Amino acid sequence: MSTFLFMPESAYGPTNNCIGIGHALRQMGHRVVFAAERSWSGKLEALGFDEDLVDLAAPPEDTGDGHAQSAGQFWTDFIRETAPVFRLPTIDQLAQFVQPTWQALIDGARYCQTQLIEIIERQRPDVVIEDNVNCFPALLTAGVPFVRLMSCNPLEMKGHDIAPAYSGYAADDRTGWSEFRAEYERTHRSMWAEYNEWVVNCGARPLGDLEFIHESEHLNLYVYPNEADYVERRPLGPTWHRLESSVRTTDQPFDVPAELGTEGALVYLSLGSLGSADVDLMKRLVDVLGRTPHRFIVSKGPLHDAFSLPANMWGEQQVPQTNVLPKVDLVITHGGNNTTTECFHFGKPMIALPLFWDQYDNAQRVDETGFGVRLRTYEFDDAELTGAIDRLFANTSLRSHMATIGHRVRAADGIGKAAGLLSSLAAETR
Repeated sequence: MSTFLFMPESAYGPTNNCIGIGHALRQMGHRVVFAAERSWSGKLEALGFDEDLVDLAAPPEDTGDGHAQSAGQFWTDFIRETAPVFRLPTIDQLAQFVQPTWQALIDGARYCQTQLIEIIERQRPDVVIEDNVNCFPALLTAGVPFVRLMSCNPLEMKGHDIAPAYSGYAADDRTGWSEFRAEYERTHRSMWAEYNEWVVNCGARPLGDLEFIHESEHLNLYVYPNEADYVERRPLGPTWHRLESSVRTTDQPFDVPAELGTEGALVYLSLGSLGSADVDLMKRLVDVLGRTPHRFIVSKGPLHDAFSLPANMWGEQQVPQTNVLPKVDLVITHGGNNTTTECFHFGKPMIALPLFWDQYDNAQRVDETGFGVRLRTYEFDDAELTGAIDRLFANTSLRSHMATIGHRVRAADGIGKAAGLLSSLAAETR
């Protein structure tokens, strides 16, 4: 038996990705520990994992109401406060959202460095796995193999012949690429230099130029389906392994509520745990979609009490997404990497309404590869959204093609592949 220590970003997407792979490792007889952010307390233990949690910032003051902080609340609050910036072009978001987000991530890494060192000393892992976008030096200096798990759009691994990450720019039109990269350099260079100096002072090797996380010398895993990948334009090295999908099996069973009936398309609406914190956007979507003949299952998100649903919709704060997706005809998504890859896993066309980070890249990729439609998140016309639903629902050839892709992706067993690679690495190390 080996011990695997996972450190995911404090959001549902990366954490759920690690949960799926961790569950497969436990089935193989291994021990799995999560060094997640503290708001996940009790939620991972309930799934059979060991918890040894970290704080990414000073704990909030006790309000005396006895309520624990929700899982991922750190980023939910951050995103909600920053939401007005999502209306800007992606090049303008670099200074007003992307750079502040990197800074918040860096601050979290600095804050928990000592905690992580103590966790590693207590747990004595054989392998450490990080699913995040920035470096935590304690994971690099643990004296055991470090594995990078990338559950973001693969543009995160940069290349000359692919569009710049976080831009949402087209693959076959280089207009704006150089300007975007220059603005990234301008807004991020000094912050990166300071961060890199701290990383080196902590005993880790230097970061790559303008990179905020290391590539593993042993094993790098990323989650994306072959049909939408970029490897023909930007090949990856031999330590990189693509997981076609990484879909957990821990969600609760789901049956379509009878009150939704059977007429029209059945559509899943989810802007993710972070995107759904933009209540005004959720209200507009509910208003527009509530006037269509279609039916909707809605993931309402952390501010679920702030809006209600009409008769053609059913929803809750959280829904068991991996058991909802097989039952719907198509998906309206923010373009988060987990939801995007899970749509390929289950063969579902998408309407993408990106908000931030790599969601723009996923939305663009889905659109330019023909597996869905990208719309302007805040400027779409009502008819654009409703017309996209009608077209995708009527496009039986696309839906059949995606069903075939889904069958292939599921057969590839990304979770099993990841668990096997991690287990082999641990065995070699031992």
